[in-house]
Amino acid sequence: MKFRILPSREGSRHYGRNLVRWIVLSGLTSVGLIALILYTLPRTTFSVQGLLVQSSVVALGIFLLALVFRYFTVLVAAFHFVSRYSHRSDPRFTPFVSIIVPLYNEEKVLQQSVASLLVLDYPHYEIILVNDGSTDRTAELGSALAGYQQGLHGPVRVVFIDKPNGGKSSALNAGIQYSTSEFVLCVDGDSRLTPETIAVSIRHFVDPSVGAVAGNVKVLNRGKWLTKLQALEYVEGLNMLRSAQSSLGLINIVPGPVGLFRKEAVRSAGWYSSDTFAEDADLTLTLRLNGWKILYEPLAISYTEAPETLYQLLKQRYRWTRGILQSFRKHRRHIHGPLLDFKDNVVLWSLFYEAIIWPGMNIFANLFFISIALVFGLSTTTALWWASIALLDVMTALYCVAVDREQLSLVPYAILYRIVFIVVVDVTKFGATIEEVLGMRMTWGKLERIGAIETQ
Repeated sequence: MKFRILPSREGSRHYGRNLVRWIVLSGLTSVGLIALILYTLPRTTFSVQGLLVQSSVVALGIFLLALVFRYFTVLVAAFHFVSRYSHRSDPRFTPFVSIIVPLYNEEKVLQQSVASLLVLDYPHYEIILVNDGSTDRTAELGSALAGYQQGLHGPVRVVFIDKPNGGKSSALNAGIQYSTSEFVLCVDGDSRLTPETIAVSIRHFVDPSVGAVAGNVKVLNRGKWLTKLQALEYVEGLNMLRSAQSSLGLINIVPGPVGLFRKEAVRSAGWYSSDTFAEDADLTLTLRLNGWKILYEPLAISYTEAPETLYQLLKQRYRWTRGILQSFRKHRRHIHGPLLDFKDNVVLWSLFYEAIIWPGMNIFANLFFISIALVFGLSTTTALWWASIALLDVMTALYCVAVDREQLSLVPYAILYRIVFIVVVDVTKFGATIEEVLGMRMTWGKLERIGAIETQ
């Protein structure tokens, strides 16, 4: 089993600073393209058709300006986080940690996941496997792993808990409540952690006000174009955004594949809840509203399996969207809180904006401007629009790949990322939103494991 170990953030900062000038250049070029769009605005006599054409072109320019503003706000905040990042830790602070692994039909990935947990570069931890009523050989494999296994720093205790099916939340709660440690690392059944994950995460808990630390999730299986697009999405759309959120103190989701929690914080939040399909978002919001700090640790890396078929991908995003909406609705009473709760209000609204409002705007913009191009022959204007978006995406991808020391081969996929991949995902989010508003019943929809061995 091989894992890519990321170098010091000093090197990442070096690459990031060199690329800032290119990011700025791409932004100026994009603004220039917008100006060109407005300059080539058709000279028509006053008519309903001419007014519609001119209004459409102006609307296109405004949308592009909003897009550029959104890009650069996130990039500047993310760069601020990277520039002040430090991985220095206190070697005297090494409290015992329990790793909670909820399992449901994980026979293809269980042994590989546990193997990655046994080589963590941390002296005091245990592994608690919680089988949530699996129907495959998960229970058999899990029980065989129970006992003491050889780890990097000596024997590691592996506990196996077998329980009736009750959902991922109940499995996580069972493991956390069984644990006697003060800190719990919650991961997924297919998570493959890099060795330094606990060590770089636990250092943040020296501050007693920190309730959770979100890790850095990356795609493990990269053998297909669809998974490579997802690998770029995780680097650019999720981890860059989380860096920006951390810089502003606005983390809204501690991801399921890797999140370290103070047990007291989870207990005060009422444990994981099973009344949403996004238990990680729900718990994160509850922790924030209870006054706990939530941070992001980019070197706490978990490689996870991404869907390899379009159907599996859309099913996953459908569940994510409905779960986020459920979490937002559950905590909606806080969106009009007092001024002192301003950050929590922003966190809730940003969650809603990124999951619902922005995807809706993206779908509408694509449909509107394509139809305008077809009806009124504005193909040049639409081409310039797409060119500016593609330029932004390529430069942003280059920056994010450099900062995260990722595969440079992911950058060309940025051309398809916005125009094809994001649009398809956004359409799924839109459908999920409609079904959630209508109250249509849904099931968990577990992702089928493939048993990927290593990053590609």
